[in-house]
Amino acid sequence: MIVVTGATGNVGRPLVQALAEAGERVTAVSRNAAGGLPAGVLHRVADLAEPATLEPVLAGAEALHLLVAGSGAELDPEAVLGVAKAAGVRRVVLQSSQAAGTRPGLVSHDGLRAFEAALRGSGLEWTVLRPGGFASNAYLWLESVKAHRTVAAPFGEVGLPLVDPADIAAVAAAVLRDREGTHAGRTYQLTGPARVSPREQAEALGAAIGEPVRFVGLSRAEAREHLSRFLPEVVVEGTLDILGEPTAEELRTGTDVETVLGRAPRSFADWARRHAPAFR
Repeated sequence: MIVVTGATGNVGRPLVQALAEAGERVTAVSRNAAGGLPAGVLHRVADLAEPATLEPVLAGAEALHLLVAGSGAELDPEAVLGVAKAAGVRRVVLQSSQAAGTRPGLVSHDGLRAFEAALRGSGLEWTVLRPGGFASNAYLWLESVKAHRTVAAPFGEVGLPLVDPADIAAVAAAVLRDREGTHAGRTYQLTGPARVSPREQAEALGAAIGEPVRFVGLSRAEAREHLSRFLPEVVVEGTLDILGEPTAEELRTGTDVETVLGRAPRSFADWARRHAPAFR
């Protein structure tokens, strides 16, 4: 059995789907009730913040996909991994973040770094996935595109190799199903095939829905005010730093998706075409 935490999110849902289609026995875990899961997939409610709730969920599991929501600062990595080990889990795949490695001073990612360190020292077979910026972050513009056909963002000409969450899910599925240890002890940087700027994202969304989408540039201060409505201040500043002044590593279009899957990662334009109905 393979247990997937965060099973209702942008990565979790396609991951559960991929594992089910591959014939794996899957338990989908979230903090709340969930619907729309594939036939035959068992859903259980549990919370990483309360490791004891994982005990019945992990009984009999061979592999575990760990998705740490938010910064993970409020979680106890040792306790979570201790429950997994006691349940007999052999293989753990942790979905971390690229910034956990590229931004060592970023306080908002201290929790993820703590999880990575605990996993590497746990004695379990482990793989860490460090995705860069998600293509699905374009959902932040959902209402403005639907209502006004506009995308408002800072740093309009700065491109990043955004990764499709479906590719993250596909990589996670391949690693979780790896019973030969091919991916054990590896840290994979997951990015898209090319850099794409906010202005280019607006163009791609327009092409996908069949109507022009106008780009509106924001100052850093304007973007800070907008993001602060739903993100902690420390997360906002770190996010703006990455968007406006990416490091060389954050700009690199990596090969790890292709290494694992044997194919190139999907483009932002492809993501936009598949999700166009939501923006119309």
